[in-house]
Amino acid sequence: MANVLVFIEQRDGKIRKASLEALTLGRNLAKKSGGSVAAVVAGSGIAGLTGELSAYGAAKVFVADHADLALYSCEGYVAALDAAAKAFSPNVVLVSATTMGKDVAPRFAARKKAGMLSDVMALDIEGGNLVGNRSVYSGKARATVAPAAGAALQIATPRPNVFPASKDAPGAGEIVNLDLAGLKIRAKVVKLETSEAGELDVAEADKIVTGGRGIKGPESWPILRGLCKELGAALGASRAAVDAGWIDHSHQVGQTGKVVSPSLYVACGVSGAIQHLAGMGSSKVIVAINKDPEAPIFKVATYGVVGDLFQIVPAMTEAAKKMKG
Repeated sequence: MANVLVFIEQRDGKIRKASLEALTLGRNLAKKSGGSVAAVVAGSGIAGLTGELSAYGAAKVFVADHADLALYSCEGYVAALDAAAKAFSPNVVLVSATTMGKDVAPRFAARKKAGMLSDVMALDIEGGNLVGNRSVYSGKARATVAPAAGAALQIATPRPNVFPASKDAPGAGEIVNLDLAGLKIRAKVVKLETSEAGELDVAEADKIVTGGRGIKGPESWPILRGLCKELGAALGASRAAVDAGWIDHSHQVGQTGKVVSPSLYVACGVSGAIQHLAGMGSSKVIVAINKDPEAPIFKVATYGVVGDLFQIVPAMTEAAKKMKG
């Protein structure tokens, strides 16, 4: 029997989709092994989030509502996860492999002296142990990974947009308020500034339109943003575009940027270096637009268009607009 605890990430009072995916995965793992699933969420003024977590199957929802947790704090959020783990005694802990999750999970694992399966793209329980599958060698191969046999606590970080989220098995939703009265945070976030408010995060977006060196300069981003608007997609960038100073690093997709798994990935003027392919190769449908027919991106593309992106992208945008109409 495996009891599963899922760390829930919330931003501005809204639960991130990646966490609901992890909660659905945790619910399925718990059901398979005859256990139960619980969720833990940290923040300030977040009591209203418990109903949604119950709808996604959480039998218990641990709430760490504290003024010092209003903005993200690694120390504070890990303390909340630890407190929930002590109260629930899980066999498995899941933390989505978002930017926040990649900060919280390793620190929690170190605190518990436990191993961790990172960025898994498949996860199951076999013989009481987690068994995962993850990308290795810049996406050239997949490795089967598992924690030490018989480990009392097993931790995994599932990749966003890989495991579907569903509400088809609502849980009891018992709410447990965590007592963090003795919480001491050495470093506090006092202000959060976003350079491009309202834009979708490529790490969690279901559709992404990415520009590379082939867009020729930052003055071309409006062309791609037009397609993003019609598709409801996030704007991505290759390392070459970011290194050239054309756009902020938060948009970078690749081994040194964000690893993504959208249902649709449109690569515009992206050559397809191995580091970039490692970050988006698991996308379900890949559309590549490049004037070089020998560009490596075409080797992984579902659909390839050889031509001038400055003619093709506006035409795609217009076609998407007509379909919506």
